[in-house]
Amino acid sequence: MKIVLSPAKTMNFEGIVPTKRYSLPLFQQEISEVHSSLKPLSPQALSALMHISPKLADLNWQRNQSFTMPFTPENARPALFAYDGDVYDGLQAATLSEGHIEKLQGCLRILSGFYGMLKPLDLIAPYRLEMGIKLAVGECADLYAFWKNKITQALNEELAPNELFINLASEEYFKVIDSSLLKVPVVTPIFKDYKGDVLKVVSFYAKKARGRMLRYLAENEITSIDDLKGFDADGYTYAAHLSKGYKLVFIR
Repeated sequence: MKIVLSPAKTMNFEGIVPTKRYSLPLFQQEISEVHSSLKPLSPQALSALMHISPKLADLNWQRNQSFTMPFTPENARPALFAYDGDVYDGLQAATLSEGHIEKLQGCLRILSGFYGMLKPLDLIAPYRLEMGIKLAVGECADLYAFWKNKITQALNEELAPNELFINLASEEYFKVIDSSLLKVPVVTPIFKDYKGDVLKVVSFYAKKARGRMLRYLAENEITSIDDLKGFDADGYTYAAHLSKGYKLVFIR
């Protein structure tokens, strides 16, 4: 099984890390190239590029100036315990057992505009760079152009024939993968809530549900699509009548 997930805009470098194990990101040279495109940008340029406040722009300018490699546990943090958004709130990574963390290390890949693709225990420094940002890197006009072939190829090298591939990433991040070139089909869980009499994807709830789904995958032996349909956290149930092909709809 392989799973792809989005990162989070907010980061937490103060909380508990329940393991001493760590790894290093795959794309060392590419990370340096992305950083080389970011570092010259002033706080004002970052604010305009990323549509963020001057305060956030100044913080990220400082991050870009102080960024150094190689990463160590002293200057960086495992990705799974560095991101702090709705998805990660649903996952509650700090409460996972060592065995479950090890399992995710083998199957979870976090997509990132800055780092490309990360294993959970890959060390990262704090940053802000969403995949959809129009940052030119070298001869590539944006991050999609820079990362698409690299990430797709890296995933294909890891995927075994007929391996279960689960997409828990947002549309913004999943677009960086050329799914037409993947060895295996992509299974995408979709989470919908009733708003009155209407079923719809509510962003906050859907993000948290993706985190809960990830925990379900870590804690259970999931080897097939049918196994995946057993997810029932937070009141969600599989809706066969709304699902089609490899898009699995869960409702509550």
